[in-house]
Amino acid sequence: MKKILNDPETVVTDSLRGLAAAHGDLLRVEYEPTYVVRADAPERTRGVAVISGGGSGHEPLHTGFVGHGMLHAAVPGPVFTSPTPDAVQAAISATTGSPGGLLLVKNYTGDVLNFETAAELASADGLDVRTVVIDDDVAVSDSTFTAGRRGVGGTVLLEKIVGGASERGDTLDDVEAVARKVVDRVRSVGVALTAPTVPHVGEPSFELGPDEIEFGIGIHGEPGRERIPMENAETLVDRMVSAVATDLPLSGGDDVLLFTNSMGGTPPLETYLAHGIAERKLADRGISVTRRLVGPYITSLEMQGLSITVLRLDRELADLWDAPVTTPALRWGA
Repeated sequence: MKKILNDPETVVTDSLRGLAAAHGDLLRVEYEPTYVVRADAPERTRGVAVISGGGSGHEPLHTGFVGHGMLHAAVPGPVFTSPTPDAVQAAISATTGSPGGLLLVKNYTGDVLNFETAAELASADGLDVRTVVIDDDVAVSDSTFTAGRRGVGGTVLLEKIVGGASERGDTLDDVEAVARKVVDRVRSVGVALTAPTVPHVGEPSFELGPDEIEFGIGIHGEPGRERIPMENAETLVDRMVSAVATDLPLSGGDDVLLFTNSMGGTPPLETYLAHGIAERKLADRGISVTRRLVGPYITSLEMQGLSITVLRLDRELADLWDAPVTTPALRWGA
């Protein structure tokens, strides 16, 4: 295993120190317990606080999305491991005032349990804190880490849009309603060409033959829907678009946001190639791609692979996507 690190046991803390050094104008990092918060907190919490988090190894999710127009705080756990309730509670306390807070949680058993525990503790302190769970992965109904579908690429879109609703001054009821609308309208599917290597494990999390790919992979390397022979990009992307469009479902005349995501080891050359194919496949179905995001925004360490996420838009969701955002990983409109 070759990785740029010192001690596998301190890799998350060491990385967060670098994040703080690079983006101290946008965020700060607290370490006991660990969470990332906007640099201007708590003054920015006059509105609804939006908080997310989960295991590290998926950067820039979630810590790279802390800033104006997106998250007020993010809580990173160890690599591929949920953060503890006390860390989540600390992030809530640092950001949440009388307007309340909303926790955005990917559907993994540890994340759901620990975030809900933190929400209960915050409620005992008199704060109105609610939880919305995202489960956008169409690949499998249950997995190693979940009861029900996994939360994957749609999380990026959820955090941006909900952050926009908070920023425009929506009440907690309205921010929660926007979050649930996104969850209802977003679907994703991923594929893996290679496995990731968790630093403290030191070996790939699964094995693929030289001509095999895992269709429907999870972001921790969980098994997908099926293991299939390697296909050319046209055939593979068509398979991915079909899985998402059928599950959503999409119909002719729909406007969508298309998010083509590198899982960490797929270069832009291949990611943009796949995105172009996905746009054509959706157009063939009469579906208009009116918003786009392309790049490594929810990764699985160095896994080679892609995910495709489609969000069915309405005017409100499109406007919230377009709203200004300034974070380490997403910036426009400011």
